[in-house]
Amino acid sequence: MREIEIKSSIVIGFIGIGVMGSAMAKNLLLSGYKLNIYTRSKEKASELIKLGAIWRESVREVTLDSDVIITMVGLPSDVENLYLKKDGIIEAAKRDTLVIDMTTSKPSLAKMIFQKALLKGILALDAPVSGGEDGAKNGSLTIMVGGSEVDFHKALPILETMGKNIYYEGTAGAGQYTKICNQVAMANNMVGLCESIILSKKAGLDPKGILRTLTKGTSNSWVMENLAHKMIEGDFKPGFYVKHLIKDLTIAYETFKEMNVDAPGLKLSLSLFKQLADMGEENNGTRALIKVYETE
Repeated sequence: MREIEIKSSIVIGFIGIGVMGSAMAKNLLLSGYKLNIYTRSKEKASELIKLGAIWRESVREVTLDSDVIITMVGLPSDVENLYLKKDGIIEAAKRDTLVIDMTTSKPSLAKMIFQKALLKGILALDAPVSGGEDGAKNGSLTIMVGGSEVDFHKALPILETMGKNIYYEGTAGAGQYTKICNQVAMANNMVGLCESIILSKKAGLDPKGILRTLTKGTSNSWVMENLAHKMIEGDFKPGFYVKHLIKDLTIAYETFKEMNVDAPGLKLSLSLFKQLADMGEENNGTRALIKVYETE
């Protein structure tokens, strides 16, 4: 195991060592940051511990011994518990601690965390990501940031170890709103891609040949370039799980309702992904959506 040179005096606490979080935390370590980590299962953190991360027994321990806290967990309820419960991050953090939630969560919750942090002199950013497991491993994530622009620039050197496209979107909650826009566009895009592939097959055409043409036209997208061939080949290994997209689209649907905005495309894509999950595909990659069409 290579020895990592500690280049920064900044101590980062990372909470949530899942598929995405472990890769993001690893990039922080490889960039020379000292890292405190906590996750519910210590076994998940074994590789990071071997690389030099320091295991802490609780969220409070991580918070008290870190200058920056990054969270990457599953659900908005997890985020709320981490930040707002007794002995949580907001209660335990020192003044001027920078906290960055990179979970895809509710804009309203991001705003609440920002306000409660502000009262204690804590700097809070919401910074959800796009790019999936490959982006997390390669340090090429797109990161959408909401909060104070001054705090964004303080966080930027850290965020640059995990992403290539990092954008300040606006005040607290703006990162989460941007991620909702991303997920809605991506999911609706995938529905159209599935229908195009099915039509090409029904017409007796080679779907790969059709894709060659479509990627040169106005219908081209990241989804088409990166997922379509795997979809055709039946490669449904998860880079981003169906169950996680359903969570994101549910947050989006609730947010649209709160803002009194209709979203028929979102309703359709959410219903199709829920149908896919009901088929036992929730732990597959989102490109498994093609299976809904193949069974009809």
